Amino acid sequence: MTYVDGFVLAVKKDKLDAYKALTEIAGPVWKEHGALNYVECAGEDVPYGQVTSFPRAVNATDDEVVIFSWIVHASRQARDVTNAKVMADPRIAASMKDMPFDGKRLIFGGFETIFEA
Repeated sequence: MTYVDGFVLAVKKDKLDAYKALTEIAGPVWKEHGALNYVECAGEDVPYGQVTSFPRAVNATDDEVVIFSWIVHASRQARDVTNAKVMADPRIAASMKDMPFDGKRLIFGGFETIFEA
């Protein structure tokens, strides 16, 4: 079964184009180094919940959009190899100099796939 890295973050609406530009660099780099799939989604129907929600999780404000993304790998081991190569890639280092989001509010984690259809 595959292994998935998942991410939730908030991006200021006026920085969404800069974030998209970052993803246009990052996605191909991850795939070049072994990722099977790379997906970035901007929240469209993401209500602020009473107790929990995507916006609450990242303390999103009215002028921000929630980003939900994931990267699919063949396995946890393949993910570790891919991520090491990506972090050493100068294209990623250059693109991360001026991050268009607050990294302190980034939620991320690695997930073992338990079912896939």
